[in-house]
Amino acid sequence: MRILFVIQGEGRGHLTQALSLRQKLAAEGHEVVGCLVGKSPARQLPRFFLDKIGAPVYPFESPNFLPTAKNKRPILVESVFYNLLRTPTYFGSIRYIRQTIRRTGAEVVVNFYELLTGLTYLLCRPRAVMICIAHQYLFLHPDFRFPKENALSLTLLRFFTRLTAIGATRKLALSFRKMPEVSRKGIVVVPPLLRKEVIDMEPSAGDYLHGYLLNSGFAEEIKAWHTLRPEVPMHFFWDKKGVPPESRVDDRLSFHTLDDTLFLRYMAGAKAYATTAGFESVCEAMYLGKPILMVPTHIEQACNAYDASLAGAGVAAERFDLDLLWSIAGRPVDNSVFRHWVRQADWLILREFREDLLRESHAETRWRRITMGWMARLSRFLPTWIWLLLLQEG
Repeated sequence: MRILFVIQGEGRGHLTQALSLRQKLAAEGHEVVGCLVGKSPARQLPRFFLDKIGAPVYPFESPNFLPTAKNKRPILVESVFYNLLRTPTYFGSIRYIRQTIRRTGAEVVVNFYELLTGLTYLLCRPRAVMICIAHQYLFLHPDFRFPKENALSLTLLRFFTRLTAIGATRKLALSFRKMPEVSRKGIVVVPPLLRKEVIDMEPSAGDYLHGYLLNSGFAEEIKAWHTLRPEVPMHFFWDKKGVPPESRVDDRLSFHTLDDTLFLRYMAGAKAYATTAGFESVCEAMYLGKPILMVPTHIEQACNAYDASLAGAGVAAERFDLDLLWSIAGRPVDNSVFRHWVRQADWLILREFREDLLRESHAETRWRRITMGWMARLSRFLPTWIWLLLLQEG
């Protein structure tokens, strides 16, 4: 089959998941004909992804959070207004997604949690079958346990997740653990998408701390702890724009731009791992048996961190409290159940790409896509709050 990826390009997680899925699909004889990657002007696509994906990459402008002046946690209200002002740009991106689906002759679109993909299927109704894949689709599972966060924020998170999956025949929910399928919602729970490089790695217990910062402003917290504990070696990765591949503070602390081979090498030999709670790198650390400190930057990552802590991954905190991480760094991590679950990923995920199953699913959801077309027309006349309720119940 001819398959097109559409990837939400913030951070590292969805990009590495796309690399892993392409490996698996290629081994089954499928062709990935291209990768549409949503990005913001503040971020750049990492070189490792461009070098390894093995398919044409088509960047487009996509909604994103605005960071604070200190580049730590995003600011929600300003982000909403900023993205509303850029609505004409995003409509242009929707047209570009539709045109690329047609031009590449894609039979299947795999959506890695990109909002504009769902809106493309709402407004343009492409013929290609869509499969969604991300940890966030687990938020729609009735058995998922949420942290004690603001109820409105959680409702908006679930609503946003539904928007990304409009028109999808399947929602593959990446999970730390096995959970039942929810057929009526099209939710299939599958293991994390770890690449062969991670599966084949032999971990060792080094003497240094390893970490990943989604927003570079957290580097100041790392440097502050380093002044108190200068004897502890540390290697942190960030996606800061316009800096050299390695920024050395001194012989014991370095910040690296995203290089996936180097990132995994440091992960395998680390004493412990600190992160802004992205799903993918937490799974890599769990698989390699590393204690983890998770510092969420927004509501989605708070859910990731809570879910990971229930799975025994480590601890969550509101800041990069490396004293807390250092205190658990020597503890053994029992990851045998998780490793067994991860090793089932190939057959559990690839069975969802069987052509006969996709045709059947596509036929079952055809009426939904027709309904979505009428909803798009009706939304011009219905009050906004009614339209939101209809989507939330869908």
